[in-house]
Amino acid sequence: MTVFKEDLFSGQTTFVVGGTSGINLGIAEAMGKLGSKIFVVSRSQDKVVAAISRLTEMGIEADGFSADVRDYDAIYQAARTCSEKFGDIDNVISGAAGNFVSPAEQLTSNGFKTVVDIDLVGTFNVCRAAFDFVNKKGAAMINISAVQAFTPMVGQAHVCAAKAGIEALTKVLAIEWGSKSIRVNAIAPGAVGETEGMRRLTPTKEHEERYMKHIPLGRYAKIEEVADTAIFLCSSAGDNFTGEVVVCDGGQSILGGGGFKEAWS
Repeated sequence: MTVFKEDLFSGQTTFVVGGTSGINLGIAEAMGKLGSKIFVVSRSQDKVVAAISRLTEMGIEADGFSADVRDYDAIYQAARTCSEKFGDIDNVISGAAGNFVSPAEQLTSNGFKTVVDIDLVGTFNVCRAAFDFVNKKGAAMINISAVQAFTPMVGQAHVCAAKAGIEALTKVLAIEWGSKSIRVNAIAPGAVGETEGMRRLTPTKEHEERYMKHIPLGRYAKIEEVADTAIFLCSSAGDNFTGEVVVCDGGQSILGGGGFKEAWS
């Protein structure tokens, strides 16, 4: 992690949905180390308990709640519980996601709908639920998108559609909530190492090598690098950023979706 002031988020509360693994847990850890209280949400109660334990062992004040992002009432209760436990929410990270590889002609309607419901509807649910409990003197929301939002990739019709929706939603919320001192941005990671998503998208060494040839920096991003981007956007350094989609992909999207096509050819 880049060196930041140790008490950067002292006294703040960060609500992290999908915060029990991968990128989102990395963001939770990074912001917790900088003084924020952390409230994680995941569909799996076991994962919530494990994440709270992990964060607490790091000296981070943490709690959590089990809820499915597709269930608005459950997410609303999670946000309410966070507020009751830690006070107004200062930072919201919406990162729950689903993905698998499927050519469109083999993709079922239910498979398409499942990803859209988790990624896009889930993002709306998190932002809308958290809205009632955020710090109205200034809050930051970050939606975790992906380069599929603007980079078409074979086998990813469902994900591309969902992520494009997240990008549009982010911009609309930024416009509507800017006057309420709420900043809404998105981060679009490319390939991030040591994540469940990349284990699914590049399951073998051969897939990985083919994919990586299409990343100008020649490597996957680190979870810590995505977390650093989130820290910037939530900090005072990002106070004039809203409605932005910050790309953290090592240049992958510059070359288009060919890397993914080659990985699966």
